[in-house]
Amino acid sequence: MKNLMIFLTLPFYFFYSFLQVKEVKDTGENPAMRTLSKSPQIVYLFFKVEKTNSGVEKITLQEKKITEGKLKSVPNSDENNGQNGDFIVSFTNANGKEIIKQIVEDPLNPSREVYDRDQISRNKISLQNAEFSVRYSHSDEIQMVKIQKISETGKQLLFTQKL
Repeated sequence: MKNLMIFLTLPFYFFYSFLQVKEVKDTGENPAMRTLSKSPQIVYLFFKVEKTNSGVEKITLQEKKITEGKLKSVPNSDENNGQNGDFIVSFTNANGKEIIKQIVEDPLNPSREVYDRDQISRNKISLQNAEFSVRYSHSDEIQMVKIQKISETGKQLLFTQKL
């Protein structure tokens, strides 16, 4: 009985492994890797901003992380809602066409809640350096990140980098 069982299951294993090898030869990639690469991913970009002695902000990209997952909501992207000092983070393709735009509240002048005995108020804090992050759904089309600052005179380009 044991020999019969081995005799009947052995062809099944050979046939199954032959199908996987055939699929790898046809497509050029492992089927398990194909499903892994097609799963949705979230990209996190971590920045540091410093105010220089001349008063101009200097932004550096500190880290880029890619994780599995799907964004539940789309971040704020209406630049008309932005205030002076806020950053506009734009993700573009290789031709410079804007794909995603996000607004980041001014990281150097964050607003904090202060709890007094009788009331709650908001105060702005002025910092010399700060960190902020943005996230977006991964797309092969996104090639560059551009950060602009909203000011009274318009937008100032602070940072551009190829991803």
